Amino acid sequence: MLFIPHAWHAHYVFLVIGLAALLMASNRVRYDMIAITVVLALMLGGILSVKESLAGFGNPVVVLIGALLIVGEMLDRTGVARFVGDWIGRHSHSSTNKLLIMLMLASAILSAVMSSTAVVAIFIPIVMRIAKQTGNSASQLLLPMSYAALVSGMLTLIATPPNLVISGELGAQGYEPLRFFTFTMPGLVVLGGLMLYMLLVGRKWLPNNGKTEHQSAQRSIKALWDDYRVNRELVYLRIDEESPLHGKTIAQSGLYDNYGLRILDLSQRVRGWRELKAGVSPDIVLHAGDVLHVAIPPEQLAPVESQVMLMPFHPSQLETQYRSWEFGAESVLVHPESKLIGKSVREAKFRDHYGLDVFGVRRNRQSLDDYQNQKLQASDCLLVTGPWAKIMQLQQQNHDFVVLETPAEAADVVPAFRRMPVALAITTFMVLSSVFNWMPLVAAVLISVIAAVITRCLTAADAYRAIHWQSLVLLAGMLPLADALQQTGGTDMIVGSMIGSAGDASPQTLLVLLFAITALLTNILSNTASAVLMAPIAISVAHQLGVSPYPLAMTVLFAASAAFMTPIASPIITLIVEPGKYRFFDFIKLGSPMLVWVFVCCYFLIPFFFPW
Repeated sequence: MLFIPHAWHAHYVFLVIGLAALLMASNRVRYDMIAITVVLALMLGGILSVKESLAGFGNPVVVLIGALLIVGEMLDRTGVARFVGDWIGRHSHSSTNKLLIMLMLASAILSAVMSSTAVVAIFIPIVMRIAKQTGNSASQLLLPMSYAALVSGMLTLIATPPNLVISGELGAQGYEPLRFFTFTMPGLVVLGGLMLYMLLVGRKWLPNNGKTEHQSAQRSIKALWDDYRVNRELVYLRIDEESPLHGKTIAQSGLYDNYGLRILDLSQRVRGWRELKAGVSPDIVLHAGDVLHVAIPPEQLAPVESQVMLMPFHPSQLETQYRSWEFGAESVLVHPESKLIGKSVREAKFRDHYGLDVFGVRRNRQSLDDYQNQKLQASDCLLVTGPWAKIMQLQQQNHDFVVLETPAEAADVVPAFRRMPVALAITTFMVLSSVFNWMPLVAAVLISVIAAVITRCLTAADAYRAIHWQSLVLLAGMLPLADALQQTGGTDMIVGSMIGSAGDASPQTLLVLLFAITALLTNILSNTASAVLMAPIAISVAHQLGVSPYPLAMTVLFAASAAFMTPIASPIITLIVEPGKYRFFDFIKLGSPMLVWVFVCCYFLIPFFFPW
């Protein structure tokens, strides 16, 4: 262990902070490795005990973030993130400015009534999906979204822990605690400035760390279909109100025998909702208004329209957006030892055994006619279609089939979308627990994680894979710095020198000093730590000057949420570093003007809304 004189402990902590900042700024060392080095430096330097140095790994914030990442994965796997992303994408695809506005508004509004960290964790897969769909760079969307979540801390009492800390300190010193919307009006001004800044200036400074490819190297289902030269067209047909098919089962309809029509999937309205059924069975009853996704010989389109009133229909008119999540296709090779060799597709009863349909067979690179009755041979290629779940099961049949080609649509499959209502119920419970303070937030989130696994919204293995361990190690390693500064007197040195330099200055000058100190601590440590340290100082200073404590308390509150300039200042920012591939200087360049804007709002608006 290093021997460092007690008098130099504070300076040693400042040195550790400075070296960590330099290493982060170099962008040559992994952040989690820097965090572990900081823990070792505090431990070996005798600044903190072993238990204190490692306390960050047991901090509730670290557990909370890990659990919230799992909740975000649940919302992604059940399609909630995809649904929100598709909705935002559909309403903003024509304009990047509109996309930024909608993302920032959605992030700020949700973060105002629930954990900002939770919102960012949930929105990361949404933003990544939108970036992929629109061909934008995720790095140009994630940072504005996370900054909006930070600003939400200036909107409502429960938006961030520092607000509750400051309100509690006011109550402890005999003043009226803050109410839910006490500071919402100046906060809205800050949010409006953020949005204008990002649209007019920040958008040009945002890093472009590579566009998320819109086109996949894999071929689409349509390309596979064309490759097998299936003599059928893929179309959507809607059952007319006057159709004789209404009330009949698929087996009774005669669609296959009379028109050669094959149904790939079927969209029906059930209890007011559109429900998609892939790999449909013959006993399903057809109803007027059902939409059929079919393969049909081109010459039969006119007869089915005139005789059984199946009318052409564009899938964009469907209320549901889940079609591509359910219906899939794949090209498989018949294994040389397959039990299907010597049987025809019809004899193999593919639907009965595998829940899938065969829509084409290729042999020696040639498509076979009348493939339903051809005897299968080793190395024949089959085009199979049906539910993605059944296709995934077919991939496990290693002794019968070898996967030859999976289409690009497989990457966008939502494996548990039928659990979407359950996922929404779990998320609603978590949000309401936050709003009404039914229980500690970390308890509510852990309950949500357990419920997600129990209800099969995701598996336990999926939950562990969803955690960004690098981000958690970074946060856990940096948290002990706040204790180190406080125990060594480093915090008192900073605050004492800044307050002493003010002398007999006006309260407005003290407002400037408090903002500067709090913003500095926030961007070095965390917003909660800075609020804990600065709230009692602000109230005590106001008491000594004989002025209202609310302007100075509000200054601390706003400055505590202004953690724009470093990636370690807030979990909200830390979470986006890895997926956005941001560098340390990206936050300094984009965050500095925002910090100035928050200061301007504090200087002019806080005395207006909270008189001295």
